[in-house]
Amino acid sequence: MSTSRRWVQDFSEGSREQRDLLGGKGANVAEMTRILGADRVPAGFTITTAACVAYMEGGSTAPEGMDAEVAEALARLEAHAGKRLGDAADPLLVSVRSGARESMPGMMDTVLNLGLNDASVGGLAERTGNARFAWDSYRRFVQMYGNVVLGIDSDRFEEAIAAVKAARGVELDTDLDAAALEELTRTFQTFYAFPQDPHAQLDGAIRAVFDSWMGDRAVTYRRLHRIPDDWGTAVNVQQMVFGNKGDTSGSGVAFSRDEVTGEAEPSGDFLVNAQGEDVVSGVRNTQDIRDLRTVMPEAHAQLMEILRTLEAHYKDMQDTEFTVEEGRLYMLQTRSAKRPAQAAVRFAVDAVAEGLLTEAEALMTIDAASVETLLSPQFDPSVDYAVVATGIGASPGGAKGEVVFSAAAAVAARAEKRDTILVRPFTDAGDVAGFAAARGILTSTGGKASHAALVARGMGRPAVTGASALKIDVRARVLRLPDGSTVAEGGFIAINGTTGEITLDDVPVTAPGVSDELETVLGWADGIRRLGVRANADTPDDAARAVELGAQGIGLCRSEHMFLGERQPLMAAVILADGEQERTAAIERLRPLQEDDYERILVALDGRPLCVRLLDPPLNEFLPEPHELPEGSPERARVESLQEENPMLGTRGVRLGILQPELYEMQVRALFRAAARVPGADVEVMIPLVDYELELDFMEDLVARVADEEGVVRGRDYKFGSMIELPRACFLADRIARHADFFSFGTNDLTQTGLGFSREDIEARILERYIDVKILDRSPFETIDTPGVAQMVRMGAWLGRKTKVDLKLGVCGEHGGDPDSIAFFHDSGIDYVSCSPPRVPVARLAAAQAAIADRRF
Repeated sequence: MSTSRRWVQDFSEGSREQRDLLGGKGANVAEMTRILGADRVPAGFTITTAACVAYMEGGSTAPEGMDAEVAEALARLEAHAGKRLGDAADPLLVSVRSGARESMPGMMDTVLNLGLNDASVGGLAERTGNARFAWDSYRRFVQMYGNVVLGIDSDRFEEAIAAVKAARGVELDTDLDAAALEELTRTFQTFYAFPQDPHAQLDGAIRAVFDSWMGDRAVTYRRLHRIPDDWGTAVNVQQMVFGNKGDTSGSGVAFSRDEVTGEAEPSGDFLVNAQGEDVVSGVRNTQDIRDLRTVMPEAHAQLMEILRTLEAHYKDMQDTEFTVEEGRLYMLQTRSAKRPAQAAVRFAVDAVAEGLLTEAEALMTIDAASVETLLSPQFDPSVDYAVVATGIGASPGGAKGEVVFSAAAAVAARAEKRDTILVRPFTDAGDVAGFAAARGILTSTGGKASHAALVARGMGRPAVTGASALKIDVRARVLRLPDGSTVAEGGFIAINGTTGEITLDDVPVTAPGVSDELETVLGWADGIRRLGVRANADTPDDAARAVELGAQGIGLCRSEHMFLGERQPLMAAVILADGEQERTAAIERLRPLQEDDYERILVALDGRPLCVRLLDPPLNEFLPEPHELPEGSPERARVESLQEENPMLGTRGVRLGILQPELYEMQVRALFRAAARVPGADVEVMIPLVDYELELDFMEDLVARVADEEGVVRGRDYKFGSMIELPRACFLADRIARHADFFSFGTNDLTQTGLGFSREDIEARILERYIDVKILDRSPFETIDTPGVAQMVRMGAWLGRKTKVDLKLGVCGEHGGDPDSIAFFHDSGIDYVSCSPPRVPVARLAAAQAAIADRRF
């Protein structure tokens, strides 16, 4: 593009390859013009995203030369149309639409019929011989301009429309005659200073689009969907065609396939005698696109052919907008259709069967993260419900039941076969038994990487976190809603962990299984991916579910979870034991329980590897609170002596194993004995929180001694390795690797220690502000911090393999289930990722997509 044309480009000049510059809408209209022809796509021009960025950088001032280029482009459009903007006898009318490179529902709504004024409305009426059409178009424009460009409350316009309909005794807008529509237009013009100059109208609409990029709706949408602020949006100015010219005209939206199921049958809606906004606004009941065959058979046949052409050209399911003007079909827009995971998977399978896509191409059309929703119980999508509050959809799925405020209450209710939702301000390790017992989790603080979110996803429980508008009084056992009403313990509530919505309605919940189509897609992924995929699982049921979902083993078995719930007093007895003899007896009561757990997990794995992380949490997590014990008692004194200022950086992990080696000895012995009873067992012993190579050397000797006593051999019967989750361990991974058969990067703790962030604290107090001021674009606990934390992973992997070429490398943090993080791990030489069982299919698909994107594929 020449320097004189750097801000504006005609549709006829563009293509889909210019999406970053022209935005998705502009690039697709340009591409559609090329493949369907200029007589099928109304002409126009695009003001580029670069102009929007310059506008923002210039303090909401148009960049030099932009206005002149808009005037030149408008002159070309006028010459093409044979009409002039503002001509009182035969005016050119245009639409103004926003268009970022990704579809953004939070952007400015469309402005239609721009160019009309008090003079040209008469010319339009005379030219078309249809006064009602002219005044309907003008009424719409004055309403849209006031609401969309100037921010006048839409209710004012709707109230005026309702009043005129009531006065005329009619039900629908289409029943209003030209006189009524003129009256409405005049009423709307009293709401604000309507600009009569069409060029001023266009200038105002263009700047409104740019301004909307930083509006609250758009900013919120970008935060949720991780769209950068510096992309900017384009503006598309397009010659109007009219679907409101009578019974031979209409507007609609058409998908090349069913947008909900993915079935190979076009779907959509249309309205006769309507403009496009009528279809999407909900002010009128639409007709199914299949009925267009009867109403306008020729237009229907043309539309079906165009849908096939567009889908074949884009090699993806298409979402289109069209208008029929007095029998003539025009295409206004096409884009790759946003669809739920069910439809995405169905389309991928059908597209390969039809020869439209290769397996690799089909895999790339699916949003890997969305696949998780296919495996969780969901609210019935056909049922509407009243939302009383909204939080963060932290673990997908729908759940409902009685409100309970403690893990104990959830456990008790489960024993009575009552469904519950565990409601807490936040959760900690003491609530894990409640997670297992409850149907879902609801917290008022935290985010997608909070304790509640991580544990809920690991257990496959729906969770809504960070519902800050809720007031949760655990002591009074009352949940206060934003409207001031309350729900007491035992009251009903339902949560949608997919959307973050909370309701008091009894919404039906469906429980989908793994479909044949999903099995097919994941089979393709397994044939392409290089990364292995394991699961983080702590129970036999979790292990069985992980295998069912395609996990190739367990990459993280958190052994401490076996000591919680009803076994917690046994662990407390070990810690509070008075002397070695009492401690040994307490440990021996735990060992057979842990041995049985390991055996049942190994049976479920059927020869797949089991990586057991030895005891990691601080001891105080297994102890009662000091105030719960009698004052002056030896137990209270012992508990108080074990309290730490910062337990997460205190007596935990390998440090605990060195201070109380008998605990680690018991765990290793239980694992080896369980493995001896399961043919083909493949076990790995992993030491957590290693900082110094001598820590691992100490534990290597301990594990070797127990192995000798149990008659097992390293390399043949077990592997020994370290969790790498501290910065020093990454920097000295070459030394640590001398003692290890494998590394597993614990990216949750590595993120906390590498960034100096407390996960719960930053998500509760800091993260939102950091995103607002653009220090961060998303939580580093959700997607790995590539410039910082991820480079420590890469360094640790490189240094470790520098010492041992065949060192096995895994990732067991929650980032192992995040598609963006998985792409980084693929490029960094990691052997496998491990994630919560419901995310195993996500990881399988994301690993394949990373391989496909790799230039070496």
